[in-house]
Amino acid sequence: MHRTRLVLPTLTMAALALFAQVPAGGAAPAMEWREVFNEDGTITQTQTPKAPREKSTTLRALAAADVIPVQVTGDSSDRFDLVFVGDGYTTEDLETYTANVKSKWEELSAVEPFASYKEYFNVWQVNVISTESGVDHDPTKGLLKNTALDMGFWCQGRDANTERLLCVNETKAKEFAALAPQYDQVIALGNTTKYGGAGGSVATASGSNAQAGQIAIHELGHSIGGLADEYDYPYLNYTGAEPREINVTKDPTGAKWGEYLGQPSPDGGVIAPVEGARYYKSGLYRPTGNSIMRTLGKQFNSIGRDAMIKAFKAKIPSLNTPVTPPAE
Repeated sequence: MHRTRLVLPTLTMAALALFAQVPAGGAAPAMEWREVFNEDGTITQTQTPKAPREKSTTLRALAAADVIPVQVTGDSSDRFDLVFVGDGYTTEDLETYTANVKSKWEELSAVEPFASYKEYFNVWQVNVISTESGVDHDPTKGLLKNTALDMGFWCQGRDANTERLLCVNETKAKEFAALAPQYDQVIALGNTTKYGGAGGSVATASGSNAQAGQIAIHELGHSIGGLADEYDYPYLNYTGAEPREINVTKDPTGAKWGEYLGQPSPDGGVIAPVEGARYYKSGLYRPTGNSIMRTLGKQFNSIGRDAMIKAFKAKIPSLNTPVTPPAE
Protein backbone atom coordinates (compact mmCIF):
# COMPACT_ATOMS: atom_id res chain seq x y z
CA MET A 1 0.00 0.00 0.00
CA HIS A 2 1.47 3.33 -0.96
CA ARG A 3 0.34 6.75 -2.01
CA THR A 4 1.16 8.73 -5.10
CA ARG A 5 2.74 12.08 -4.41
CA LEU A 6 0.85 15.14 -5.58
CA VAL A 7 2.84 16.62 -8.45
CA LEU A 8 2.46 20.38 -8.39
CA PRO A 9 3.00 22.53 -11.45
CA THR A 10 4.90 25.55 -10.14
CA LEU A 11 8.70 25.31 -9.86
CA THR A 12 10.78 26.48 -6.93
CA MET A 13 13.61 28.92 -7.51
CA ALA A 14 16.08 26.07 -7.08
CA ALA A 15 14.36 24.08 -9.81
CA LEU A 16 14.25 27.08 -12.13
CA ALA A 17 17.95 27.62 -11.55
CA LEU A 18 18.63 24.00 -12.42
CA PHE A 19 16.66 24.31 -15.66
CA ALA A 20 18.59 27.48 -16.48
CA GLN A 21 21.80 25.45 -16.37
CA VAL A 22 20.66 23.14 -19.19
CA PRO A 23 22.75 23.76 -22.29
CA ALA A 24 21.03 25.27 -25.32
CA GLY A 25 19.28 22.51 -27.23
CA GLY A 26 19.53 20.13 -24.29
CA ALA A 27 16.56 18.50 -22.56
CA ALA A 28 15.60 19.71 -19.10
CA PRO A 29 15.76 16.97 -16.46
CA ALA A 30 12.49 15.50 -15.25
CA MET A 31 11.63 16.76 -11.78
CA GLU A 32 9.72 15.37 -8.81
CA TRP A 33 8.49 16.78 -5.50
CA ARG A 34 9.80 15.36 -2.24
CA GLU A 35 9.01 16.17 1.36
CA VAL A 36 11.90 17.55 3.39
CA PHE A 37 11.91 17.03 7.17
CA ASN A 38 13.86 19.68 9.05
CA GLU A 39 15.52 19.25 12.46
CA ASP A 40 13.15 21.74 14.09
CA GLY A 41 10.18 19.56 13.08
CA THR A 42 8.97 21.76 10.25
CA ILE A 43 8.22 20.14 6.90
CA THR A 44 8.67 21.61 3.45
CA GLN A 45 8.79 20.42 -0.14
CA THR A 46 11.56 20.60 -2.68
CA GLN A 47 11.90 19.64 -6.31
CA THR A 48 14.75 17.36 -7.24
CA PRO A 49 15.78 15.77 -10.52
CA LYS A 50 14.27 12.32 -10.84
CA ALA A 51 16.57 9.41 -10.24
CA PRO A 52 17.94 7.66 -13.31
CA ARG A 53 16.29 4.39 -14.21
CA GLU A 54 16.59 2.33 -11.06
CA LYS A 55 18.38 -1.00 -11.24
CA SER A 56 16.99 -4.15 -9.68
CA THR A 57 18.67 -6.13 -6.94
CA THR A 58 20.71 -9.21 -7.83
CA LEU A 59 19.20 -12.55 -6.87
CA ARG A 60 22.33 -13.30 -4.86
CA ALA A 61 21.79 -10.22 -2.69
CA LEU A 62 18.14 -11.04 -2.16
CA ALA A 63 18.98 -14.61 -1.17
CA ALA A 64 21.41 -13.34 1.46
CA ALA A 65 18.79 -11.20 3.21
CA ASP A 66 17.11 -12.80 6.22
CA VAL A 67 13.60 -11.78 7.24
CA ILE A 68 13.24 -11.37 11.00
CA PRO A 69 9.79 -11.10 12.64
CA VAL A 70 9.78 -8.14 15.04
CA GLN A 71 6.13 -8.55 15.95
CA VAL A 72 3.64 -10.97 14.42
CA THR A 73 0.13 -10.88 15.83
CA GLY A 74 -1.86 -12.67 13.12
CA ASP A 75 -2.23 -13.60 9.50
CA SER A 76 -1.29 -10.83 7.06
CA SER A 77 -4.79 -10.93 5.56
CA ASP A 78 -6.03 -9.50 8.86
CA ARG A 79 -3.11 -7.26 9.79
CA PHE A 80 -1.23 -4.17 8.66
CA ASP A 81 2.26 -5.28 7.62
CA LEU A 82 5.08 -2.80 8.22
CA VAL A 83 8.47 -3.77 6.77
CA PHE A 84 11.82 -2.21 7.64
CA VAL A 85 14.74 -2.47 5.25
CA GLY A 86 18.17 -1.10 6.02
CA ASP A 87 21.01 0.37 4.00
CA GLY A 88 24.67 0.79 4.80
CA TYR A 89 24.62 -1.98 7.39
CA THR A 90 27.34 -4.59 6.94
CA THR A 91 27.17 -8.00 8.58
CA GLU A 92 29.05 -6.50 11.53
CA ASP A 93 26.44 -3.71 11.77
CA LEU A 94 23.37 -5.93 12.06
CA GLU A 95 23.20 -5.51 15.84
CA THR A 96 22.99 -1.75 15.31
CA TYR A 97 20.33 -2.20 12.64
CA THR A 98 18.24 -4.42 14.92
CA ALA A 99 18.41 -1.77 17.64
CA ASN A 100 17.44 0.92 15.13
CA VAL A 101 14.37 -1.02 13.98
CA LYS A 102 13.35 -1.71 17.57
CA SER A 103 13.61 1.95 18.60
CA LYS A 104 11.71 3.21 15.54
CA TRP A 105 8.89 0.71 16.04
CA GLU A 106 8.66 1.51 19.76
CA GLU A 107 8.43 5.21 18.96
CA LEU A 108 5.78 4.69 16.30
CA SER A 109 3.66 2.31 18.36
CA ALA A 110 3.61 4.72 21.31
CA VAL A 111 1.71 7.35 19.28
CA GLU A 112 -2.08 7.23 18.96
CA PRO A 113 -3.87 5.67 17.24
CA PHE A 114 -1.03 3.17 16.69
CA ALA A 115 -0.77 2.60 20.45
CA SER A 116 -4.39 1.43 20.70
CA TYR A 117 -4.11 -0.75 17.58
CA LYS A 118 -0.56 -2.03 18.07
CA GLU A 119 -1.70 -5.65 18.23
CA TYR A 120 -3.10 -5.40 14.71
CA PHE A 121 0.33 -4.80 13.18
CA ASN A 122 2.84 -7.28 11.88
CA VAL A 123 6.34 -5.83 11.80
CA TRP A 124 9.17 -7.34 9.78
CA GLN A 125 12.89 -6.60 9.62
CA VAL A 126 14.72 -7.48 6.41
CA ASN A 127 18.46 -7.79 6.99
CA VAL A 128 19.83 -6.13 3.88
CA ILE A 129 23.61 -6.59 3.82
CA SER A 130 25.81 -3.81 2.41
CA THR A 131 29.47 -4.02 1.45
CA GLU A 132 30.33 -0.77 3.26
CA SER A 133 28.97 0.95 6.37
CA GLY A 134 27.13 4.24 6.07
CA VAL A 135 25.35 6.14 3.31
CA ASP A 136 26.46 8.43 0.50
CA HIS A 137 27.51 12.02 1.25
CA ASP A 138 27.96 11.38 4.97
CA PRO A 139 29.71 13.01 6.73
CA THR A 140 30.74 15.14 3.73
CA LYS A 141 29.24 15.66 0.30
CA GLY A 142 31.05 13.66 -2.35
CA LEU A 143 31.91 10.72 -0.09
CA LEU A 144 30.30 7.64 -1.68
CA LYS A 145 29.68 4.24 -0.11
CA ASN A 146 29.08 0.85 -1.71
CA THR A 147 25.68 -0.01 -0.24
CA ALA A 148 22.77 -2.24 -1.19
CA LEU A 149 20.04 0.40 -1.53
CA ASP A 150 22.02 3.40 -2.76
CA MET A 151 20.91 5.70 0.07
CA GLY A 152 22.42 9.14 0.33
CA PHE A 153 21.97 12.66 1.67
CA TRP A 154 21.41 15.55 -0.70
CA CYS A 155 19.02 13.05 -2.36
CA GLN A 156 21.96 10.98 -3.57
CA GLY A 157 23.63 14.15 -4.78
CA ARG A 158 20.73 15.20 -7.04
CA ASP A 159 19.53 18.04 -4.82
CA ALA A 160 21.87 20.99 -4.50
CA ASN A 161 19.98 22.73 -1.69
CA THR A 162 18.69 20.19 0.83
CA GLU A 163 21.40 18.38 2.75
CA ARG A 164 19.00 16.42 4.97
CA LEU A 165 17.04 14.89 2.09
CA LEU A 166 17.90 11.18 2.44
CA CYS A 167 16.88 9.28 -0.70
CA VAL A 168 16.89 5.58 -1.52
CA ASN A 169 16.61 3.36 -4.58
CA GLU A 170 12.91 2.60 -4.14
CA THR A 171 12.96 -0.27 -6.62
CA LYS A 172 15.57 -2.13 -4.60
CA ALA A 173 13.95 -1.25 -1.27
CA LYS A 174 10.64 -2.75 -2.39
CA GLU A 175 12.32 -5.87 -3.78
CA PHE A 176 13.87 -6.56 -0.40
CA ALA A 177 10.60 -5.70 1.40
CA ALA A 178 8.80 -8.24 -0.78
CA LEU A 179 10.80 -10.99 0.95
CA ALA A 180 8.49 -10.48 3.94
CA PRO A 181 5.15 -12.32 3.84
CA GLN A 182 3.48 -9.04 2.84
CA TYR A 183 4.13 -5.32 3.01
CA ASP A 184 1.70 -2.46 3.30
CA GLN A 185 4.34 0.16 4.09
CA VAL A 186 8.11 0.09 3.66
CA ILE A 187 10.46 2.16 5.81
CA ALA A 188 14.12 2.32 4.81
CA LEU A 189 16.61 3.08 7.57
CA GLY A 190 20.07 4.39 6.77
CA ASN A 191 23.10 3.54 8.89
CA THR A 192 23.82 7.07 10.05
CA THR A 193 23.46 9.26 13.13
CA LYS A 194 22.89 12.37 11.02
CA TYR A 195 19.32 13.63 10.96
CA GLY A 196 17.52 13.10 7.67
CA GLY A 197 14.70 11.46 5.79
CA ALA A 198 12.32 11.77 2.89
CA GLY A 199 8.78 10.92 1.89
CA GLY A 200 7.60 8.82 -1.01
CA SER A 201 6.34 5.30 -1.68
CA VAL A 202 9.24 4.24 0.56
CA ALA A 203 9.73 6.47 3.60
CA THR A 204 13.33 6.96 4.72
CA ALA A 205 14.87 7.90 8.05
CA SER A 206 18.27 7.96 9.69
CA GLY A 207 18.50 4.76 11.69
CA SER A 208 20.60 6.00 14.62
CA ASN A 209 19.10 9.47 14.93
CA ALA A 210 16.53 9.74 17.71
CA GLN A 211 14.50 12.48 16.01
CA ALA A 212 14.13 10.74 12.66
CA GLY A 213 11.48 8.27 13.83
CA GLN A 214 8.86 11.01 13.60
CA ILE A 215 9.25 10.94 9.81
CA ALA A 216 7.77 7.43 9.66
CA ILE A 217 4.77 8.48 11.76
CA HIS A 218 4.04 11.41 9.45
CA GLU A 219 4.41 9.23 6.36
CA LEU A 220 1.99 6.62 7.71
CA GLY A 221 -0.53 9.42 8.09
CA HIS A 222 -0.36 9.71 4.31
CA SER A 223 -0.15 6.06 3.33
CA ILE A 224 -2.65 4.65 5.84
CA GLY A 225 -5.02 7.52 6.55
CA GLY A 226 -4.88 9.25 3.17
CA LEU A 227 -4.19 12.51 5.01
CA ALA A 228 -2.99 15.65 3.31
CA ASP A 229 -0.03 17.67 4.47
CA GLU A 230 -1.16 20.58 6.62
CA TYR A 231 1.81 22.88 6.04
CA ASP A 232 1.48 25.87 3.72
CA TYR A 233 4.65 25.83 1.62
CA PRO A 234 5.41 26.73 -1.19
CA TYR A 235 2.29 28.22 -2.86
CA LEU A 236 0.13 31.30 -2.27
CA ASN A 237 -3.61 31.16 -3.02
CA TYR A 238 -5.62 28.01 -3.76
CA THR A 239 -8.52 28.30 -6.23
CA GLY A 240 -9.17 24.68 -7.13
CA ALA A 241 -11.89 22.17 -6.23
CA GLU A 242 -12.65 20.86 -2.76
CA PRO A 243 -9.80 18.51 -1.79
CA ARG A 244 -10.61 14.84 -1.37
CA GLU A 245 -8.52 14.49 1.82
CA ILE A 246 -10.61 14.68 4.98
CA ASN A 247 -8.20 16.95 6.88
CA VAL A 248 -8.23 19.91 4.47
CA THR A 249 -11.05 22.03 3.07
CA LYS A 250 -11.60 25.16 0.99
CA ASP A 251 -14.70 26.00 3.07
CA PRO A 252 -13.80 28.70 5.65
CA THR A 253 -16.72 27.59 7.84
CA GLY A 254 -15.18 24.15 8.38
CA ALA A 255 -18.50 22.44 7.64
CA LYS A 256 -16.56 19.38 6.47
CA TRP A 257 -15.77 18.75 10.15
CA GLY A 258 -19.17 19.88 11.46
CA GLU A 259 -19.50 17.27 14.20
CA TYR A 260 -16.01 18.11 15.52
CA LEU A 261 -16.11 21.91 15.50
CA GLY A 262 -15.30 23.46 18.87
CA GLN A 263 -14.09 20.19 20.38
CA PRO A 264 -10.62 19.86 21.92
CA SER A 265 -8.15 17.88 19.81
CA PRO A 266 -5.32 15.52 20.91
CA ASP A 267 -2.70 17.79 19.33
CA GLY A 268 -3.55 20.53 21.81
CA GLY A 269 -5.84 22.61 19.63
CA VAL A 270 -9.56 23.01 19.18
CA ILE A 271 -11.20 21.92 15.93
CA ALA A 272 -11.76 25.10 13.95
CA PRO A 273 -10.66 26.01 10.41
CA VAL A 274 -7.14 27.47 10.34
CA GLU A 275 -6.04 28.98 7.05
CA GLY A 276 -2.97 27.54 5.35
CA ALA A 277 -2.77 23.87 4.34
CA ARG A 278 -1.80 21.41 1.61
CA TYR A 279 1.04 23.64 0.35
CA TYR A 280 -1.02 26.86 0.13
CA LYS A 281 -0.85 29.98 2.29
CA SER A 282 -4.48 30.89 1.65
CA GLY A 283 -7.64 29.37 0.22
CA LEU A 284 -7.29 26.08 2.11
CA TYR A 285 -7.91 25.32 5.78
CA ARG A 286 -6.65 22.70 8.25
CA PRO A 287 -8.54 21.49 11.36
CA THR A 288 -6.06 22.71 14.02
CA GLY A 289 -3.00 24.89 14.33
CA ASN A 290 -0.27 22.28 14.51
CA SER A 291 -0.73 18.53 14.13
CA ILE A 292 1.92 16.00 13.02
CA MET A 293 0.76 16.48 9.44
CA ARG A 294 2.23 19.97 9.75
CA THR A 295 5.08 19.59 12.26
CA LEU A 296 6.96 16.49 13.41
CA GLY A 297 6.77 15.67 17.10
CA LYS A 298 3.08 16.59 17.38
CA GLN A 299 0.03 14.35 17.70
CA PHE A 300 -2.56 13.63 15.04
CA ASN A 301 -5.55 15.94 15.41
CA SER A 302 -9.01 14.45 15.90
CA ILE A 303 -9.78 14.45 12.19
CA GLY A 304 -6.53 12.68 11.34
CA ARG A 305 -6.77 10.20 14.18
CA ASP A 306 -10.27 9.11 13.24
CA ALA A 307 -9.25 8.81 9.58
CA MET A 308 -6.44 6.49 10.63
CA ILE A 309 -8.79 4.32 12.69
CA LYS A 310 -11.23 4.14 9.78
CA ALA A 311 -8.37 2.98 7.53
CA PHE A 312 -7.30 0.36 10.08
CA LYS A 313 -10.82 -1.04 10.07
CA ALA A 314 -10.94 -1.10 6.26
CA LYS A 315 -7.69 -3.08 6.10
CA ILE A 316 -8.24 -5.39 9.06
CA PRO A 317 -11.48 -7.42 8.78
CA SER A 318 -11.54 -8.59 12.40
CA LEU A 319 -11.90 -4.99 13.59
CA ASN A 320 -15.33 -4.99 11.97
CA THR A 321 -16.56 -8.25 13.51
CA PRO A 322 -19.40 -7.62 15.97
CA VAL A 323 -18.61 -8.69 19.50
CA THR A 324 -21.09 -11.22 20.85
CA PRO A 325 -21.93 -10.57 24.50
CA PRO A 326 -21.40 -13.54 26.83
CA ALA A 327 -24.47 -15.66 27.54
CA GLU A 328 -26.10 -15.02 30.89
